[in-house]
Amino acid sequence: MSTATQALRQLPRRRRSLTSSALPLAQQVALVSGANRGLGLEVVRQLAATGMTVLLGARELALGEQAARRLRRAGADVVAVKLDVTAQTDIDAVVQCIEQGYGRLDVLVNNAGAHYDVRDRPSSVAIDAVRAALDTNLLGAWRLSEAMLPLMQRHGYGRIVNVSSGCGASTIGGDSCPAYRVSKAALNTYTRALAAELGGSGIMVNAVCPGWVATDMGGPGGRPVNEGAAGIVWAACLPEQIASTGGFFRDGQRIAW
Repeated sequence: MSTATQALRQLPRRRRSLTSSALPLAQQVALVSGANRGLGLEVVRQLAATGMTVLLGARELALGEQAARRLRRAGADVVAVKLDVTAQTDIDAVVQCIEQGYGRLDVLVNNAGAHYDVRDRPSSVAIDAVRAALDTNLLGAWRLSEAMLPLMQRHGYGRIVNVSSGCGASTIGGDSCPAYRVSKAALNTYTRALAAELGGSGIMVNAVCPGWVATDMGGPGGRPVNEGAAGIVWAACLPEQIASTGGFFRDGQRIAW
């Protein structure tokens, strides 16, 4: 039995919402932001492997379409959409696309992230860099979640996964990556607040740390990207009977905030 499966069985059970209308995974629709490469692309691949229809969000549509074509050749149901999470016009267009094409959204993975400022320090980082990190890592997830919620609420079901980082936990010290660290700490707080608001609605909201993963952002030396993505997909596919909302996880295990 995998670690994630064991963790799933240990989580407390919850009463099914009377308005919930969860579909089998193979009939669900998912949206992943920041998904044309690295961790996001692997999350798309793994979600599509369950049979889901997955919208692959990318700031540059051409790059998103290239990635989606590769996955479609392997049999995945993947559609590229232009999505810059800092641009409300892009978000509105994706809402319209989902509304017209599918009429529902079951899974949202807020994966878009940037500004891993490993060389900066809190006393000297440029405020513009901090503002940019917050705009993508916190406000991008906030904008997208707020826009997609009505598509989940109408069916009383949804899974929102905010891709965070262990360095955003208040239990972890250090002076590196100040803008990134603060933006992820704020994302964690947003996760808990949104989960509290949506308690009992059938919509679960959790934060996931994928760990140090070998991607363009993480650099060499991290673990394989498929391992980091697996914990995100686990949270995106939590069954209705499992009560897990407002949590912070790595590899299916709760970790300290």
